[in-house]
Amino acid sequence: MQPEIPLKPKGFSAAEVTKATELVDYQDGSIVSREITKKPTGNVTVFAFDEGQGLSEHTAPFDALVYALDGEAEITISGKPYRLKSGELILMPAEQAHAVKALKRFKMILTMIRS
Repeated sequence: MQPEIPLKPKGFSAAEVTKATELVDYQDGSIVSREITKKPTGNVTVFAFDEGQGLSEHTAPFDALVYALDGEAEITISGKPYRLKSGELILMPAEQAHAVKALKRFKMILTMIRS
């Protein structure tokens, strides 16, 4: 009997080194996303925003961590703007209105923690 093979994370192979910035490409005038993994306890998604693109203000029932991979964006949380650049991160608290706007082309990893 062969051992059971675990499922690969959605988006790339398990136990393989991958460059996060290469998981999504920029597209003119668009936002591109790629789900890496989705579990009942949370999910991880990589986004690429063309300059000027964004996600309108909304709330989520869970905390969400944004890690900037490339470029620069304005993250607004409860009406307060924060500038986020490559290599920086910010936690968007559950139930607080937040929005994202790319000031330059911007790539990020969004980690949603469900608890």
